[in-house]
Amino acid sequence: MSLEESKIIKNENALSMEFMPEILPHRESQIQFIAKNLEPASRGRKPQNIFINGPPGIGKTASVKFVFRQFEEYSGIRSVYINTWDYSTSSALLTKITTELGIFVQRRGISKDEIIERLVDGLKKTNKGVVICLDEIDQLIKKDEGALYDLLRLNQYVENPIGIVAISNYKDIFLNLEPRIMSSLDLEEISFKSYTLDEMKSILNERCKDAFKDGAVEDGIVLLCANHAITRGGDVRVGLECLRKASRLAEDENSEKITIHHVKNILFTVKSVKMNIIKGNVEGVDKNIINILETKDDITSTNLREIYSKNYGNISHVAFRKHLNYLKNSGIIKERKTREGSRGRKVYISLVKRKVFK
Repeated sequence: MSLEESKIIKNENALSMEFMPEILPHRESQIQFIAKNLEPASRGRKPQNIFINGPPGIGKTASVKFVFRQFEEYSGIRSVYINTWDYSTSSALLTKITTELGIFVQRRGISKDEIIERLVDGLKKTNKGVVICLDEIDQLIKKDEGALYDLLRLNQYVENPIGIVAISNYKDIFLNLEPRIMSSLDLEEISFKSYTLDEMKSILNERCKDAFKDGAVEDGIVLLCANHAITRGGDVRVGLECLRKASRLAEDENSEKITIHHVKNILFTVKSVKMNIIKGNVEGVDKNIINILETKDDITSTNLREIYSKNYGNISHVAFRKHLNYLKNSGIIKERKTREGSRGRKVYISLVKRKVFK
């Protein structure tokens, strides 16, 4: 059935996290904080760099994109949004920024210094303030923290005010960052808190107005989807996925509206969206560790390393611990520490599991 013929759906895009509503409810104070710190760039002054942290799916990225949209429309500030899952090296990051600003640069066969030179020349010609969002910045720090230094160096070559917004789910990601980089970043921090159940209901209600035709959503559905999202850590994407899957099921059944029956039938299939995204992006050693834990759960870190070495090749204790810490901080694995007699403490590793309500 095409969307034009749908009895239920008006605009399915409204159920996507990429959809940007005209108003972003329950993030007014955070939006004001972001705008206030970056706004000096519109007057030729250096903006205050920002670090935004908090659990996944609670409006961190949406709030930044909302401010960026306003800046592009009304202030003349150029804005660039980058998810560092996809651009986690200095060359990739600088190339992405350069192309996003409309400055031509070859994607391959060009050195980092040449990319910086093109970017600097382009910035000098525009003389406009630029604000850059580095989402999931932990990926950049993990793979190439020198990329941050290269980005900060731009301030030495141009008069354009350049601001940086860093986003992460984790508060302590800069703990081991090189001091000179941390000092240059000079970050103002803001922590986003999870939505309450009432706030989640309000957000999903607004999305329903954009996504579905009048009368297409039975009473009680939004509460059910909101509650499911709250039990999954307050991730809005979970609530939106519930609505999307329930609407698809309703259409398959040629129903006039989405009912409680439709929602209950799909709830058990909607788990943590963030977990699926993270698992789909891990690679190398991290991915191999996850593969082992999917078949041998809750084993000691020593046994896990032994299995890893047998299957994938030897790895030092220090390197292995570094990967375990990364997976733990990403919320993919958890540790359980015990003391067992005279042999001392043991650390058991397992995948984080999400409770599923049927």
